[in-house]
Amino acid sequence: MGGLNRPGRGTMENRIITYLKGLEENNNRDWYHAHKEEYREASEDFERLTGSLMMEIGKEDSSILHHEPRDLTFKLNRDTRFSNDKSPYNPAFRCHMGPQGKLPVPVGYFLFVSPGKSFLGGGLFADMFKDATDRIRDYISRHGEEFRAIIEAPEFQSNFKVEGTSLKNVPKPYEAEHPQAEFLKYKSWYIEFHFEDRMLDNEEDFVAYAAEKFLLMKPFNDFLNKALEGFVMPTR
Repeated sequence: MGGLNRPGRGTMENRIITYLKGLEENNNRDWYHAHKEEYREASEDFERLTGSLMMEIGKEDSSILHHEPRDLTFKLNRDTRFSNDKSPYNPAFRCHMGPQGKLPVPVGYFLFVSPGKSFLGGGLFADMFKDATDRIRDYISRHGEEFRAIIEAPEFQSNFKVEGTSLKNVPKPYEAEHPQAEFLKYKSWYIEFHFEDRMLDNEEDFVAYAAEKFLLMKPFNDFLNKALEGFVMPTR
């Protein structure tokens, strides 16, 4: 999956963040096609970074090791059909390292790199799968103490906060007085850890740092994946 910090490669800042800054400032097809070589170099670096992260996380979570890094990344192209923003590209490199690759279920480890907005993520970001939402709500309702123990653990609280799309009220049939009522309102459950662009300047240091944070997410991911057992992704 490629070595780290090979001489002559340049820093990741020059490859990934610099390219994305250019795309962010010139989000049009002419610029994109005129900078295909810079895109290729940045994309290769991101694939290598993904592979290195997989190997490091895989020392403790082997469920993510059965995929090629290039199969875990997402394209830059945006679907603008239903958006007022007609910018053709998303100036971000993204990957999801999960047991089923980049599919959102089972949940895994999400890397989002965009100038000034980069983060490490875990949990379920998608909120359009009603069956997945129902399964997680039901599991939290029946295993509230286990869920509370995970999200109130000192290391979890010092790094993460559970976020997600939420309803105004606790949906039926759950009781509004349930100890985890606030989380029963959710349609998605995810956590994020933001980091500065300069963290990517040294790939080896970043991989060690990011893998440590990702593995702190593992109990949260494991809980959601137990809730999601039997879920089948809808076919298109």
